[in-house]
Amino acid sequence: MLTLYSFGPAANSLKPLLALFEKGLAFTPRFVDPRRFEHHAPWFKAINPRGQVPALDHDGAIVTESTVICEYLEDAFPDAPPLRPADPLGRARMRVWTKWVDEYFCWCVSTIGWERMIGPMARALSDEEFEAKVAAIPVPEQQAKWRTARAGFPPEVLDDAMRKVAISVGRLEARLAESPWLAGDSYSLADICNFAIANRMTTGFPDLVNADATPHLVAWLERINARPAAIAMFATSQTEMPTGQGQGQGQEAVAA
Repeated sequence: MLTLYSFGPAANSLKPLLALFEKGLAFTPRFVDPRRFEHHAPWFKAINPRGQVPALDHDGAIVTESTVICEYLEDAFPDAPPLRPADPLGRARMRVWTKWVDEYFCWCVSTIGWERMIGPMARALSDEEFEAKVAAIPVPEQQAKWRTARAGFPPEVLDDAMRKVAISVGRLEARLAESPWLAGDSYSLADICNFAIANRMTTGFPDLVNADATPHLVAWLERINARPAAIAMFATSQTEMPTGQGQGQGQEAVAA
């Protein structure tokens, strides 16, 4: 039995969701509502003490961290359609891209998401409500980030994040000009994990990602969105918050 706890098909939650659909694995989706701060509720912290999504329950064993969950699905279900290249070099190339998205790409986009969505959410709370919400957050660094978001990120932090977003877009465009998929000729977790962050950039960052400036990146997004698994995922997976990039990243950033 597989149960995936997530915020729905956006950002980091999208990674294992799409992997499950691509592999054709039966699972129970559990939507964790960030607007109600369910990921900080006692029932969810009993599943993941860090209060973060996504989290996978496989027969009572809990696996966390979005990219780790994707790799776990590959190892646990080797007979399902593979999402890793068969050769060692191809897998190494795939992991360069999954490592990069986790350590660089996701974080700069997430910062913009926090500013655009989490900041207004935090400021809409009274002082008493805000302190109660922060007290329920189990990770001290996340408590500090909520306070920063409420006050507003300094302009220099936002400028640096936008600089890194532009670098990320340029790297993706350059790579996709060389091959149809990030790790080479085959679709893999490299594509799924980067697609999770890049998918809504045509609306969230239209000056950076558009058919004129980044034709290969836009075409790649269209190819993934046209895949049967992606169509099924978006049609059947719950999401109750805006999914525009920067906004969609904001909902995931609550748990990041």
